[in-house]
Amino acid sequence: MEQSLPPRVTIITVTYNSSAVVESLLRSIPSPVPCILVDNASQDAEDTRALAAAYGALFIENPKNTGFGPACNQGAAQADTEFLFFVNPDAELFEDTLVHLLAAADAHPKASAFNTRIVKGDGSLFFKRRSKLIPKSLWLDRDAAKQDGEVPVLSGGALLVRKSAFEHVGGFDPKIFLFHEDDDLSLRLKAECGPLRYVYGAQVRHLLGHSTERSAKTAALKAWYMGQSRVYGARKHGLPFGFLRALGEASLQLISPLNLVSARKRSKNWYYFRAILSSAGQKTADRPPPWQQD
Repeated sequence: MEQSLPPRVTIITVTYNSSAVVESLLRSIPSPVPCILVDNASQDAEDTRALAAAYGALFIENPKNTGFGPACNQGAAQADTEFLFFVNPDAELFEDTLVHLLAAADAHPKASAFNTRIVKGDGSLFFKRRSKLIPKSLWLDRDAAKQDGEVPVLSGGALLVRKSAFEHVGGFDPKIFLFHEDDDLSLRLKAECGPLRYVYGAQVRHLLGHSTERSAKTAALKAWYMGQSRVYGARKHGLPFGFLRALGEASLQLISPLNLVSARKRSKNWYYFRAILSSAGQKTADRPPPWQQD
């Protein structure tokens, strides 16, 4: 009897209080594709560990939250396949997702990394056509989401990358705790390893924002790291007036009338502004928020 070839890709996902959603992802991964779960000190880590065991996934538990990029790097270090597929825990693969992705990778051997079509829970598409870390002249039209093609940046929510390319650029920047780490990785891959491509035929269903709880405190935490990463990324990639642009946008958000009716939005905009303001002379984007600092 003819034996099947070994898997060419490893699924890597980072969990943070994600046990309620990650089982759908695990269930959607075709056998015998390996999967690695890296948990960032979740309160529900034992539940996630049990799910990983039930589905034959490798489980790595961090004693503290190391950030998204560093956790992805941990997972990548354990993989021994040709490709790495980083997927958010609140995502599900379609039956032919990996078939389409690997076919695209074989058809475009010079490309370093790929994005799938990301279908949101309501059926609409999420397409990363722009980034704050690139000039507006490189942003794509919305119609670009309707067909295969090269793209300026990739979303980390469903990112396939050649492991050789990932290792060549040093993986995700460990100085970025959360947000813009996929933009930064994309730009380095494109500059050093080859083009980035969008694969329309490969689909992932993604319940955007459902991998963590929604609360004023969570919004503040995310905004804090978003602000730091915005300034750090702009400085790293040489965007002119990056800090001033970010500060200006944050100031406008801070005076929005919507802050009066939404505690969550008020908390988000306040800590986004504070993070940007405090990042002027910083060389990293991993400082904890004020309430976690000693």
